Amino acid sequence: MKSFLLSMFALIFSTNVFAAKEIYTGFFGNDAVSGYDTVSFFDGTPTEGSSTFKTEHDGVTWKFANQANLDKFLANPAQYAPQYGGHCSWAIAANDALAPGDPMLWKVVDNKLYLNYNEETFETWNQDIEGFIETGDKNWAKR
Repeated sequence: MKSFLLSMFALIFSTNVFAAKEIYTGFFGNDAVSGYDTVSFFDGTPTEGSSTFKTEHDGVTWKFANQANLDKFLANPAQYAPQYGGHCSWAIAANDALAPGDPMLWKVVDNKLYLNYNEETFETWNQDIEGFIETGDKNWAKR
């Protein structure tokens, strides 16, 4: 059953579905990381961003909880932006596919932020983080 569900996941969230956006923002918005303050993940407490503290980068809106986090991002966006454009880390690695990244299913590894689609993919990704990152990096570089 798990194999079937993962196959269906790959089909539904194939590269053709999301190919137009390098940074995942959802279907109806333009906020990176679903409007969460990407810097806050590195402090261990994901926090929703505010329209008061925002910037445009890579064609999308990035929101922050405070001016200090906005300043950190502006000084080094590549440091704080999620890997794979905020798409699901497992989907990129396992299927070379784009799927939404959920800011509630995250992990910072080697000072890089990774998001996953749902609990099942997050648990699977956690079983071989190093291997999935290695494969995900290779697949992402081909895009």
